[in-house]
Amino acid sequence: MVAAASLLGTVALTGCAKASHDGASADGGGPTKITMWTHSAGNPGELAVYRRIIDDFNASQGEYQIVQQNFPQGSYNDAVTAAAAARKLPCLIDMDGPIMPNWAWAGYLQPLDLPASLTDLLLPTAVGTYRGKVHSAGYWDAALSLFARKSVLEKNGIRIPTVEHPWTLAEFDAAVGKLNDSGYKTPLDLGAADKGEWWSYAYSPMLQSAGGDEIDRSGMRTAQGALNGPDAVAFFSWFQKAFKEGWANSDGPVGNQNFIDDKVALSYTGVWNAKDALDKVGSDLLILPPVDFGKGPKIGGGSWQWGISAGCGKAQSEGARKYLEFSFQDKYLTAFSDSQVVIPATAGATAASKYFGPDGALRQFAVLSQKFALARPATPGYPVVSTSFEKAAKDIMNGADVKPALDAAVQAIDSDIKSNNGYGN
Repeated sequence: MVAAASLLGTVALTGCAKASHDGASADGGGPTKITMWTHSAGNPGELAVYRRIIDDFNASQGEYQIVQQNFPQGSYNDAVTAAAAARKLPCLIDMDGPIMPNWAWAGYLQPLDLPASLTDLLLPTAVGTYRGKVHSAGYWDAALSLFARKSVLEKNGIRIPTVEHPWTLAEFDAAVGKLNDSGYKTPLDLGAADKGEWWSYAYSPMLQSAGGDEIDRSGMRTAQGALNGPDAVAFFSWFQKAFKEGWANSDGPVGNQNFIDDKVALSYTGVWNAKDALDKVGSDLLILPPVDFGKGPKIGGGSWQWGISAGCGKAQSEGARKYLEFSFQDKYLTAFSDSQVVIPATAGATAASKYFGPDGALRQFAVLSQKFALARPATPGYPVVSTSFEKAAKDIMNGADVKPALDAAVQAIDSDIKSNNGYGN
């Protein structure tokens, strides 16, 4: 999954320093070497684009040389936290968007200081801001949608929702009921077999659409009222009902296979499953906007982004910025998009994308991202927010009383904030 890397390995450690392998070449001459770490080991398409950017940058000037090192996504966060503890972070590191505030607060990152003329062109969810300063920026974003078959909705007399007129909750419930009656034993796949960051990424936008949130974002000092207030209780009561009534289940498999096999009529999933669905379902595939739970449709945003470590030396930091500025050319963002089926972060790169351009088969995802995507809470306490949210939502799905489960999540989040002196807020 593009946008839902686990945050469980995150540890708040301070005191990072310049990596020992960044700096002048061993013989004292030649370009200054700048090491970059990625989470992309095992992803040949993504690595090929990085290789192209690095080769082009290194060939374009003689002052700096980018040296790439790749880690598997599953062990990447642990590698970063271990390097921070040993004061050996490289200059350039990538990170899943919502983890950036924690790493900035822990002292891993320095402000990015890229030109506003560059960052202002990016999707808002592709730019990570902490305490008013940009600390990370990404080449792409992901987006969520409801997949459906046009023929199935038309056969059952169900209105096809649009970006301008999405389904209301009442319409959605009625549609699911009709699909249930038409023979779909479990008409809806909400992705509940998945785990980890998926839960916050997928379901907190629904909560926001209903009027709640994971935390009170006005000060980031409490979840009281946002995660356990009347709007949150109403949303999670609906969430529990969806499983109790058998509209959805958590049996799996993870992914979109039940929709491909026509075992479910509606699938709440992401752009990473879109190409396969298009290949299997063809022109019958509908990429629908999210449901409006009362306060407007919302989807999650914020994928992998780049930052510069706080301990990176002055000369190396300047080179890292020059590399990043070079790397955000539209041609590279389009290359990532075409290789990875992700939404480019600039309008120019999107226009050139074979999937998301004006005539692209997956253009709807770019529209959904632009109109409905929201970043997860930009707080150093987000790892605890995410895990507490996941636990409460899973408990509620499995039949726990809604309000007490949400109260327990609020208590866990607020206790973490208090124990960290409000994370400086």
